[in-house]
Amino acid sequence: MFTGLSGPAEAARPLARAARPGEIMAALDLGTNNCRLLVARHAGTGFHVIDAFSRIVRLGEGVSQTGRLSEAAIDRTLDALKICAGKMARRGVTLSRAVATEACRRAENCADFVARTLSETGVRLDIITTGEEAQLAFKGCLPLLDKHRPYAIVFDIGGGSTELGWLRFRPNQPPEMVAWHSVPLGVVSMTERFGTEPAPGESSEAFYDRMVELVAQHLEPLHRAVAARRAIGAGEVQMLGTSGTVTTLAGIRLGLPRYDRGQVDGSYLDFADVERISTDIAQRDVAGRAAIPCIGQERADLVLSGCAILSAICRLWPVGRLRVADRGVREGILMSLMSGPAFADAAPPRAASAVPPVPAPVVEADIAADPALVLPAVPA
Repeated sequence: MFTGLSGPAEAARPLARAARPGEIMAALDLGTNNCRLLVARHAGTGFHVIDAFSRIVRLGEGVSQTGRLSEAAIDRTLDALKICAGKMARRGVTLSRAVATEACRRAENCADFVARTLSETGVRLDIITTGEEAQLAFKGCLPLLDKHRPYAIVFDIGGGSTELGWLRFRPNQPPEMVAWHSVPLGVVSMTERFGTEPAPGESSEAFYDRMVELVAQHLEPLHRAVAARRAIGAGEVQMLGTSGTVTTLAGIRLGLPRYDRGQVDGSYLDFADVERISTDIAQRDVAGRAAIPCIGQERADLVLSGCAILSAICRLWPVGRLRVADRGVREGILMSLMSGPAFADAAPPRAASAVPPVPAPVVEADIAADPALVLPAVPA
């Protein structure tokens, strides 16, 4: 049967109320690689962003090998969180939520880190499950999905894990997450496992294919659970990706001299472009990757791992193109703050019996779904 990811986790703290029109809200997403903040004003049916912050902190650096957050990573992260706390105070934030994901779920010293964060920055972190992470990320991306197409594959490539969801749209009904899947592979954990470049004597193609194959093994449970072949052939399935990997590749395809969210968010990537750009990146060393506009030095050592995860997804579900989202968990948090009074976006019930047992190479996989819907959702 499927087993959940190890590590500390706590239930979401309920809100006492929903945000009021005009109220200043904040959403903080502390991932394995990045610390991101959005500050926004409630504007009736939506929100207006008035401040933002993003910094690569690599909180999860080494966690896959040691099981602990390192002191250096904690110090880097606390510095970023202090900046976030200062922004929230200056903007007059009165309702907020801060979440942490895979690195904290896995680290045995996470409780100490959370306590230190509260003491030194005033930021109270919720360690959310993979299910809630998927729900928040996908909720934040919903405005970019075509409600007239019946199905969507949505994914979020993180630093320590990757979340995928199979969504269904029906007329006059809210979108339904029929199934979701989380695998403990992200750009940081993959890079720590494989390194950044081929070993002496190994071709760049063989190195890249080894990475893609591992990801494909971890994705196989969802691939089996959601029989999407006929729907994809009929053009009924759309795909959307949110992650630094997807936005970086979109920026490269657009030929941007530097990253521009306004041009990237909502754009499209053809699968042929994914393979072409990924092949080019795989054939370069780290210095060569850093020289590509939109990658730079900070992402050069991690970008190939992200490409491998993206390639595996595209090869398993050949939709043909995907929509690019420079949005996700933070936007999902803001929408939840607006809806209140509790974080009702809980993950669907787990359904370990809905699919066959996981093959030996696939470990620590989560499938959550309505067992009555997963297999027959789309005829094979």
